[in-house]
Amino acid sequence: MESLYLLIPLSVVLVFLIAVVFWWSVKSGQFEDLEGPAYRILMDKEPDEGRVTPTANDKSEMKGGS
Repeated sequence: MESLYLLIPLSVVLVFLIAVVFWWSVKSGQFEDLEGPAYRILMDKEPDEGRVTPTANDKSEMKGGS
């Protein structure tokens, strides 16, 4: 029974801390865009300007074709 005198206030403090962290995350915009990261993986990146794309001739030379 004496343990309840310790566990109940600790659980109330824990719930209060969780509520404060959740409130902070909502106010800081953590839940603004929930679908964007899921679709970002499907989008192509912009090509790098310094990068050279291989041509069909280069690909056949890599495979060892003549």
